[in-house]
Parts: sequence; structure tokens; C-alpha cells
Amino acid sequence: MSIELILVERVGVVATVRLNRPEKLNALTKDMWLRLGEVFEELSRDNELRCIVLSSVGGKSFSPGNDITEFETERANKKQAIGYGTLMENTLKAIRNCPVPTVAEIHGICVGGGMEIAGCCDIRICGTSSRFGAPIKNLGLVMAYGEIEALVKLVGADKAKEILFEGKIYSAAEALDIGIVSRVVPDENVHREALETVERITSGAPLVARWHKKFLNRLEQNFPLTREEWEEGFDCYETQDFATGRTAFVAKEKPEFEGR
Repeated sequence: MSIELILVERVGVVATVRLNRPEKLNALTKDMWLRLGEVFEELSRDNELRCIVLSSVGGKSFSPGNDITEFETERANKKQAIGYGTLMENTLKAIRNCPVPTVAEIHGICVGGGMEIAGCCDIRICGTSSRFGAPIKNLGLVMAYGEIEALVKLVGADKAKEILFEGKIYSAAEALDIGIVSRVVPDENVHREALETVERITSGAPLVARWHKKFLNRLEQNFPLTREEWEEGFDCYETQDFATGRTAFVAKEKPEFEGR
């Protein structure tokens, strides 16, 4: 029986996606990259979804990056590498462009491709023992443009140079300082912190969360807003969720948003 390398669980308005190769510390294979991209494309079309948690199985490692043993069969030459690299870039874009807020729950090692995947999530939570980096210079490998773009968006150009030129492994505290992660908690509290984060996200108006993510991503693009885009920032006033939130606030009650 084949093993699902990417596990997906949907509970209410929250989906959890897990890398599932714990016997290899969740080292990434071509099939995992492909399926992960497909999963995020599928989840992006789910209008009822309010949050996605991206995690891993095993508790020891989020992912140490790509499985080196595949280089002989899947990335042995430039032609193969272009195909593999395109697949990786498409998956990273699928995660980053997902309209639903995403939370990375990071346990243990988070290096190379693993760090790239986690870095495309909106909020990234790790434990004190987690380690990060992209020491691909030691393999004679270049990080392709699409991957570098994601890294620069995460930490900025100067820190991206430091990460790639030096190839050092960063502690959780260092990763927090340069922006690789959003939050560091004791190892035993990572899952609980992720759940509490999801609860805070999903308690708000879901349309607002999606709009905020859309607007933040749009502002990263270096050209002016159109009048139509600017006016979209006021569409919320015509939603049922705004009426619900306003009424609940006045009544000092907890709002029950429906995403309408």
C-alpha cells in the first residue's frame, strides 16, 4: 500500500497539511513537491476555509530540504534540474499566493527547501531547538531565481546574501531576529501555540483576513494602485460580516461571522 507523502485533514474551517516522511526526517522528494503544490491549489479554491496549518509528521524535523539521493535520478543534469526547479517554484508560489491565512508549525530542523516552504507561510512558529539555513553552497548548488525571490521577500536582500554566501545554520533566536520565523516558543509548546494562533485567526471575519492578505501581497508590488483596487479597501462596509461585527460590538457579544 502506497504511503501518502502529504497528509491533508479538514476540521471545520481549518485545514492541516503535513509533510509525511518521518523516517527520512521529511526530506523532500519530487513527488512531495508536486503533491504539496496540488494540495495548496485545491485548498485555495475552498471559499469556506479560514486557515491552513502547514506542519510535519514525527516531531523531530519539519524538513532538512530535498532528498539528496534523488539528484542521481531526478536532477542529474541541467534539463532535469530545470523541470525540478520549475516544479519547486510553482509549489512555493501556490503556498505564497494562497488567499487563506497560513501558519507554519515548525518542529526541529527546517533547512533548505524546508525553510523555503515554511517561509512562504504567513505566520511561522518554531521551538527553541529548531535550526534553519540554506547551506547549498556546500553542494555546489545555486538557488534558482524563483526560490531566491521567496527568500528575499522573507528576509530582505542583505540577509538573503548572508544566508546564501555563508551557508551557516541559524538558531531559532537568530532566525527570529532576521525574520525567518515570526515566533519562538519552548519546543513542547509549538503545537499549542499554533492552535491558539489558528483560533485567533478564525475568530475574526474571514473575508477581512482574505482581504488583508490580498492587500499586503499587492503592496509588495512596485507599481501604483488603480482606483478600483483602492476602492476595494472599502468593500467590507457592504458585507454581512461588518453588520454582524458592529452589532456584536455594541452589544458586547462575541460575533459569529459567516463569511458573507
